[in-house]
Amino acid sequence: MKPRSGRTRLPAKMNCAQARETARHVLAEHHASDPLVADVLTVVSELVSNAIRHAGGVTGFHITVRAGQVTIEVSDGSALQPHLRPPSPKTPGGFGWRVVKTLAPTTYIRFHRTGKTIVATLPTHPGPPPAP
Repeated sequence: MKPRSGRTRLPAKMNCAQARETARHVLAEHHASDPLVADVLTVVSELVSNAIRHAGGVTGFHITVRAGQVTIEVSDGSALQPHLRPPSPKTPGGFGWRVVKTLAPTTYIRFHRTGKTIVATLPTHPGPPPAP
């Protein structure tokens, strides 16, 4: 599979829909399976919405498809690290980082002088289901 990437032009107020559209386009060029597309779009939505909600917006977005993996990179201007919140029936939300880490088992954060980039990698082939 030939590596292929897509990058948005990063409008001033990039939103989840624009990031998902870029991901859909790149994945369609590789004839990605429906389950893989769904997982990638979920990770894109979570990372972009968290950058908007908690870090002042998206400063960079990149998606790359290579043999065996899809890598999503979302940058923002905050140096704060995402963290898992304990599940609570009284507090809405807080599941995004857990969802990302479940769907993209190889996820890490690169810190730089202008903030951070979260790099999430999903396997293109189905693996064993995540542990409960």
